[in-house]
Amino acid sequence: MNNDICKMVGCEFPLFAFSHCRDVVAAVSRAGGFGVLGGSSFSPESLEEELAWIDAHVDGKPYGIDILIPENMGDLVGDITTEQLQAMIPAQHRQFTIDLLAQYGVEFSDQDINEGEIPEIIGDIGERLMDVAFRHPISMIVNALGIAPQSMMERARQHGVPVGALVGAKEHAIRQVEAGVDFLVAQGTEAAGHCGEVSTLVLVPEVIEAIREVRSVPVLAAGGIMNGRQMAGCMAMGAQGAWTGSVWLATPEAETSEAMREKFVAASSRDTIRSTSRSGKPSRQLRSAWHDAWHGEESPDTLPLPLQGMLAQPAFAKIDLAVEKGNVEANDLASYWVGQGVGLIDSVRTSGHVVQDFKEEFGEAVMSLNTLLEL
Repeated sequence: MNNDICKMVGCEFPLFAFSHCRDVVAAVSRAGGFGVLGGSSFSPESLEEELAWIDAHVDGKPYGIDILIPENMGDLVGDITTEQLQAMIPAQHRQFTIDLLAQYGVEFSDQDINEGEIPEIIGDIGERLMDVAFRHPISMIVNALGIAPQSMMERARQHGVPVGALVGAKEHAIRQVEAGVDFLVAQGTEAAGHCGEVSTLVLVPEVIEAIREVRSVPVLAAGGIMNGRQMAGCMAMGAQGAWTGSVWLATPEAETSEAMREKFVAASSRDTIRSTSRSGKPSRQLRSAWHDAWHGEESPDTLPLPLQGMLAQPAFAKIDLAVEKGNVEANDLASYWVGQGVGLIDSVRTSGHVVQDFKEEFGEAVMSLNTLLEL
């Protein structure tokens, strides 16, 4: 496709696939789309392994990386230690989590919490992840949760790599463009993970209109986009492509378990919830007994980022393991980040199949619109 975003990043079809799984990233890029690896789920060492694998399996096609570097971490800045972070998690919240999992037959303890992985957003982790990323032939880098740090902008310019940013409001879009980003991802509230409150249908044209007076840059539409017809609709509104995530979670290449993929297929669009109970910031997930408890009357209230995640990460690791071992009750707690588009997932398809379906549906939608114009 001959538009600005395709020229900018070198892709054939502007279907961008965000995934934490390298197999999805490589498969989508090979099929003509553009895979984007969620880099903040890795340590610098493991990210090096992931990107080296992608380089070897992407057949020379372009791909990118998304690194989550929050603009505002409150008091959690500087050389904070693991022990200091652990000490910030109140005993009440620890016990609430332990008791909740016990109700569903999942063994969980204070030791499990203390041995959990520290979120990869503390200290200089973002800089170290960028050290790794810029050693590889990435064709874009994207930051989430605020303005991209100046070091990302400067290093990206040195390597000739476009910088993008996710935004959930027109005010955020204007700030990002003023800061110098090369493109925007306008992400509606339907999206999985950390998202705002404005729907994709409203947000995309609002952002495009708002940045015209500052500096026009390509805008990708995100939030609830699960097929080529929706992609065509968003591009009719002025977007130059689609940024997708949830649709890849039901592919066999994804990091999700078979049990979770089955939950996605069975879910409706009303089975998601925008909740702080997973990370400490509002993010959309598949609703489960975990969310009902954390937002119930007996809840001690969720903790801020990253402390809530330090409770949730080891807890969900235990929940997933229990489900894998056949604990049917634990499945009621099982959840994952997914958008409202989950209601459109009706089967498990390979990533390559999903890309092909998008292309065909997109073409059919465009032809249908052209037919209307001929009447």
